[in-house]
Amino acid sequence: MSNPAGRGVVWLGAPSFPEAAREALGNTQLRANLKRATTTIRDKRLAVASELDDWEQLRDAAAAIKKRTSRHLDRYLVRLEAAVTAAGGTVHWASDAVEANRIVTGLVQATGEREVVKVKSMATQEIGLNEALAEAGITAYETDLAELIVQLGDDRPSHILVPAIHKNRTEVRDLFVAEMGHWGRPAPDGLADSPAELADAARLHLREKFLSAKVAVSGANFAVADTGTVVVVESEGNGRMCLTLPETLITVMGIEKVVPTWQDLEVFLQLLPRSSTGERMNPYTSTWTGVTQGDGPQDFHLVLLDNGRTDTLADTVGRQVLGCIRCSACLNVCPVYERTGGHAYGSVYPGPIGAVLTPQLVGVENAATLPFASTLCGACYDACPVKIDIPEVLAHLRAKAVESKPKRAEALAMKAAATVLDSPRLLSAAQKAAALGGRALARDGRIGRLPGPLHGWSDTRDTPAPPAESFRTWWRKNRDHEA
Repeated sequence: MSNPAGRGVVWLGAPSFPEAAREALGNTQLRANLKRATTTIRDKRLAVASELDDWEQLRDAAAAIKKRTSRHLDRYLVRLEAAVTAAGGTVHWASDAVEANRIVTGLVQATGEREVVKVKSMATQEIGLNEALAEAGITAYETDLAELIVQLGDDRPSHILVPAIHKNRTEVRDLFVAEMGHWGRPAPDGLADSPAELADAARLHLREKFLSAKVAVSGANFAVADTGTVVVVESEGNGRMCLTLPETLITVMGIEKVVPTWQDLEVFLQLLPRSSTGERMNPYTSTWTGVTQGDGPQDFHLVLLDNGRTDTLADTVGRQVLGCIRCSACLNVCPVYERTGGHAYGSVYPGPIGAVLTPQLVGVENAATLPFASTLCGACYDACPVKIDIPEVLAHLRAKAVESKPKRAEALAMKAAATVLDSPRLLSAAQKAAALGGRALARDGRIGRLPGPLHGWSDTRDTPAPPAESFRTWWRKNRDHEA
């Protein structure tokens, strides 16, 4: 996949989904890891969602809130800016990844610091912030356990909620032993692969960074327009350390994350934990409004990121994907994702939501294979807490992908067909040739794999062998004298 200038959703040089998926399917360990993890999360989600009698009403409410917000997004963003500014924060507007990276890099450089700690953030992955900071001589330390695993392995995330879902605990133990010392405190001697020991090793490794860092970078799950409050939910507490200990906090947030009121936020705080981790509530829900003298960071910056979102908003069918709350429920029920993993999608947004979000953020022509990375089974729509009709958007984007392809070959084919159909003599010759060729390729009344570019048809369809004679020939023999 290629990547348009300024946008950072698609990894440069990534193969198309069919190529990447073919390689992933051959990795039996990957498939075992994915099946085990997604099955566990899926079962937990079903159990806690079934506890709520008004689960479907909550989904309807969430979808309505997102629809209303997107319809008046400009108004709510201006209201959010005013509220954050009134509370002592500073708001920056970034049209694309280049501008967002420039803003964040400049803010870090202004502090004189060369290191930052980071809360898990899809938006900063989307724009490639860590790489941009590194080019400026600034090291970003991921503090989420799964993101730490990915960073230590010089890897890429493969899941929205659990970026290291493709690794098992033995692989994680080996990675900690080999790499932790290069980033700070090394792994303890004799480290085992039990979850408790791995978590403790990560805690010791990160504690030094938390206590020394002066600058933190975060994403945001939501921001309340009425009050300027920013919200981050997480399960480990590492995010809470990043959001409270440093002197400067820089938050990068996609413009679609705004909600109008606290009452609206209440709906999502019931849906998100159940849909993502299968918990009744998030262990850590952090909210902050601007700055407070003597409490937490004293310098707060909110970077509002567009990066293709307003273009997506202009598509009346595709815009519904901006309602995504990044719960990853669609990934955990998707039969395609379960077998290929996230890396095959070539994007920081994998799975069904990545198949509809990435092509819109970067342009369908730059991610043309992703809308086809689905069986259209509809499981993703059933699981989505905000009722995004992913199958509808997939079909919509498939049509766009076909339309975006170069038309030269199609135009030549149509021109040739017009010439043949305009001449009875040429049409008769073509029918005879097709009949002879079809019968030569036929086996048991069916044609096998067609030659050349025609195999794209026969690979996915049964093609019956042509009849021994055409209708024109039959008519000439049996009815022509009657006419």
